[in-house]
Amino acid sequence: MLEAGVPIPVVPYGADQTLFVVIDRLDRSTEVRVERSDLEATIGELVAGCFNDPIKVISFNTLEHWMKDISSDVAGEIKARCDIDGVTLPDYLSDFVENHS
Repeated sequence: MLEAGVPIPVVPYGADQTLFVVIDRLDRSTEVRVERSDLEATIGELVAGCFNDPIKVISFNTLEHWMKDISSDVAGEIKARCDIDGVTLPDYLSDFVENHS
């Protein structure tokens, strides 16, 4: 969110929360970072096709000051859910899963 050109933090300073950022490619030159506070919701939105061309998923903790690329974990979870449900991996996720498997 922007207010008068100044970004408003999603998480208050000092809050101990793990956030998940999906980096999504809109076109060849534009990338968008979408923050979520729930991994399950993030995976659900990926499977539901809420992202154009997901490139990477990163988690970070605001208090402990760590960051981790969890793209391969998320790709594995998506593939496992498709296998369990007996459905084919959606085309819009095939590049993401292939690149991170």
